[in-house]
Amino acid sequence: MILKVSEIFLSLQGEGRWVGVNSVFVRLAGCNLWCTWCDTLYARGSKGQKSMTVEQVVGRVEEFDCGHVVVTGGEPMIAPELGELLEQLKGCGKYITLETNATSYQPMVCDLASMSPKLAHSTPWQGPYSENAENHEKSRLNVEAIQGFIDNHDYQLKFVVASEDDLGDIEGVLQQLRGVERNKVMLMPLGRTKQQYRKQGPLVAQMCIENGFRYGPRLHIELWGNRKGR
Repeated sequence: MILKVSEIFLSLQGEGRWVGVNSVFVRLAGCNLWCTWCDTLYARGSKGQKSMTVEQVVGRVEEFDCGHVVVTGGEPMIAPELGELLEQLKGCGKYITLETNATSYQPMVCDLASMSPKLAHSTPWQGPYSENAENHEKSRLNVEAIQGFIDNHDYQLKFVVASEDDLGDIEGVLQQLRGVERNKVMLMPLGRTKQQYRKQGPLVAQMCIENGFRYGPRLHIELWGNRKGR
């Protein structure tokens, strides 16, 4: 079974519940969305991709002395081989975080489903990706898929916040879901650079304080900016 792999590297988890924890990242290539602020565009196309068997990916992960593995993208759920990869990683005793935009669902072996549903501001109505805007807008939110992860997995919901206007969008998503634990909902500042992140942070923090959400730091941006392999 062949996977399209963008990169495999050891770093600190930068987002969510396990922020700061040593983790091996397996970044699969390819995505079904075109977020206007995407910070991993290099994982979309074929440039730099490697074709690896599931066994090769697992072997590379095993070279690191690390119990946490983050399978991310791109969008890993579009890879037909994902299920086999997760099963083999779990067979090696790894704690697995699956990072997904949650636009599709099927049962997967993972310890934490880290979902990042895309809000309205993610749609590229203008700019170089505008030709993909309609498809993105139709596909960016799948409440049924999000519910599938909530019902069947330990989970967290991470929303990238561009402005206070996003609050209504976030609440609208949550109102369509059943059984959401508010302490598992994190708001993260939008920003590709340290400067953008720091400027946005206080606004997002205040939104969390006023509305009972968790603040979601983006440690990798704070430490290294938007650098590949971090």
